[in-house]
Amino acid sequence: MNRITAGRRHPLARYAVLLLALGLLGGFYTLAAPTSERADAAIASGRADDVAEGKKLFEQSCSSCHGLNAEGTKNGPTLVGVGAAAVDFQVSSGRMPLANPGAQAPRKPTAPWVNEDTIRQLSAYIQSLGGGPTVPTDEQVDPAKGDKSKGGELFRANCIQCHNFVGAGGALTQGKYAPPLNEATPKQIYEAMITGPQAMPVFNDSIITPDQKRDMIAYIVGVREEPNPGGAGLGRIGPVTEGIVAWIVGISLLVLAAIWITAKKRQAHQ
Repeated sequence: MNRITAGRRHPLARYAVLLLALGLLGGFYTLAAPTSERADAAIASGRADDVAEGKKLFEQSCSSCHGLNAEGTKNGPTLVGVGAAAVDFQVSSGRMPLANPGAQAPRKPTAPWVNEDTIRQLSAYIQSLGGGPTVPTDEQVDPAKGDKSKGGELFRANCIQCHNFVGAGGALTQGKYAPPLNEATPKQIYEAMITGPQAMPVFNDSIITPDQKRDMIAYIVGVREEPNPGGAGLGRIGPVTEGIVAWIVGISLLVLAAIWITAKKRQAHQ
């Protein structure tokens, strides 16, 4: 008994107890927490078995750039924590897998192996690694449930600097650009706002609420379905193209008119 009491009073006893407690806590977390987190993430992104299938797809098609554990390499960033929404946006729009490195990943036709099932599986696997924004529901991206007028105000306040008044896109710095939104689906528009792909900032729910995002989607979809007043839309990129066309067409007509008038006068004198 005296030995036990003496051991408790030893100067190093408190440190031994602290180390033992930390070791037990770390072991418990390693065994319990990751399993539950991955299970919750898998349920949020799809079926539980999607994670295993998504891992196989990742190793086959993505690991060469993003690393075997999605930790990132010199050829691609880490995907831990980007969430299922980022994967759904990048893969469904054909931006990933990336064919050629450049300042920005362009929209292109999807890879042959890409379909709804493989996107869901790959998204579930990436979601299981570290959480992140999840894929929005159909109700969240339904343009019919949004307010176009409110969405237009929000779009003009936050997006026209890069995407133009009607979502026609525009050039940025260092070879980057804001892509046109005419091919983006409502779900891709929502996912872009919550993940911030390429040079785009992230508009999380504290900045623009889910209802406001749906309003903006309603505006974007509504604008691109409107006819072009006067005929040709000229890319819908504003007064620059309109001015160029006006100058070229107008000056050409004036030159032709001058040639015609001069030719008539010559014939009259002859």
